[in-house]
Amino acid sequence: MVMDGLESPRCAYCGVFACYSADYNKLPANCPMKVLSEVVEKAKDELLTNDYSRKLAVEASIIEGSGYMKWPRLREIIEYCKRLNVSKVGLAFCIGLRREANYTSQALENAGLKVYSVCCKVGGIDKSIVGVPVEYRLGRGPVEAICNPIGQAYILNSIDTDLNIALGLCVGHDSLFYRYSKAPVVTFIAKDRVTGHNPAAVIYSGYYHRVFGIKAH
Repeated sequence: MVMDGLESPRCAYCGVFACYSADYNKLPANCPMKVLSEVVEKAKDELLTNDYSRKLAVEASIIEGSGYMKWPRLREIIEYCKRLNVSKVGLAFCIGLRREANYTSQALENAGLKVYSVCCKVGGIDKSIVGVPVEYRLGRGPVEAICNPIGQAYILNSIDTDLNIALGLCVGHDSLFYRYSKAPVVTFIAKDRVTGHNPAAVIYSGYYHRVFGIKAH
């Protein structure tokens, strides 16, 4: 079912969020729990009948409840791995955050996890071969490797990792990694060089409210 219009889900503009308390009497007219009820039920059935998906969801909620407002995200990821009895962790990182990847790998290994890390430039595929126009190169050398998230995913798939961590992958390249990774993926760092890798900063900034036309409330 494809929907496009006022009846389509627009949860970001909801002022009720009756879903949180499961108060079905207060659901807005365009709530997906109303207009896409069969899809919502299908997702619920998958959650209840797929043992692996249910385990991922339950353990995530336990981590949320255990470390709420206490644990940084890195600690949450470590605890999540432990609760899932993960033995092999993949770390797909951006070369621009190689120091962060090194520190993260140390932390994970110090927690008793086996870590397999793969840099985004693996394969050394020249951007010109893929079709990136020369004016969009970042360097001046004759060869500049494009990020290779498919390669990162394939390598970690071949190792049969239990869980993969995305660290600083470019916008769009991260989506390719998520798409091709066989193991579930959690995100540790979302790269944003302008904000010190804190993408949400622009949402809290009055200046960027003007830039993006955001009406604060």
